[in-house]
Amino acid sequence: MKIFFLLEYLAEAEYFSVDPYMRPYVRRYPLGITMVGTQIAKIIESKNPAFPVGKRIVGNLGWRTHTIVNPKSKDLVFQEHPYLLPDIGDLPSSLCLGILGMPGNTAYFGLLEICKPKSGETIVISGAAGAVGSHVGQIAKILGLNVIGICGSDEKCKWLTEEMGFDSAINYKTTSVAARLREVAPQDVDCYFDNVGGNISSAVIYQMKPFGRVTVCGSISSYNADNSSLPKCTILQPILSKHELRMEGFFVTHWMNRWNESIMQNLQWLREGKLRYRETVTKGFENMFEAFIGMLRGKNIGKAIVQA
Repeated sequence: MKIFFLLEYLAEAEYFSVDPYMRPYVRRYPLGITMVGTQIAKIIESKNPAFPVGKRIVGNLGWRTHTIVNPKSKDLVFQEHPYLLPDIGDLPSSLCLGILGMPGNTAYFGLLEICKPKSGETIVISGAAGAVGSHVGQIAKILGLNVIGICGSDEKCKWLTEEMGFDSAINYKTTSVAARLREVAPQDVDCYFDNVGGNISSAVIYQMKPFGRVTVCGSISSYNADNSSLPKCTILQPILSKHELRMEGFFVTHWMNRWNESIMQNLQWLREGKLRYRETVTKGFENMFEAFIGMLRGKNIGKAIVQA
């Protein structure tokens, strides 16, 4: 692979991100395309002084080991240009795929701009042991909220309460979410950060206070299902209108103009010991698919990444 044009540079992948959004996104494309996805890559050849050899970039370059990048290209995923890895000191560069990257920004903006949490309120987070959910819960604790996480194993529940600082955690596979939620949130719920959709979300929404806020980040419970086999949605309109709830979906690139703000704030919290993280690392580019399927099945704790 050789670069030919001015301003182009050649990048070699070091870490790949696997995230839930990839599953529904790729359905609209035919077989054989390059799978979307963000990576950390090292510049190994360059004709661009702004991207010198030896520097690392963060970019949505997909599932490929080498990429020729032209900054002037309009062929962008999510209108996102690759950018130089921020100065994070001696922290692992892979964090820029998680707590200091897109998942961290998703947690930051989705919570602060849509849920608009207030100290003393109660928030429920589904998919709480994933990269976004575990981050949302920690920011909520920094802001003084009572934090309840929903996840799929006792191991994850223990991690959330003992290491991530959650006040309570519910294993939806062994416990009735509705019944357990009445126990740990007897005064009902102010905010709900929804990563999964489905029956779990219906149970939470029906236990929300008047004027509660729902941030819809994802619907991982339906990503692998055929549309014809999806269960009918619980009717939510009665509770939405009765309790005057606000429910809003979002896509994190809405805040591209504030991207660095979130990274710097999360970095500050991380250095202050207010944020923790865990990575589930799969080694080898050839194992991308295995890591992706494992993430969709909930086998990861924290951020799922692949080391090239």
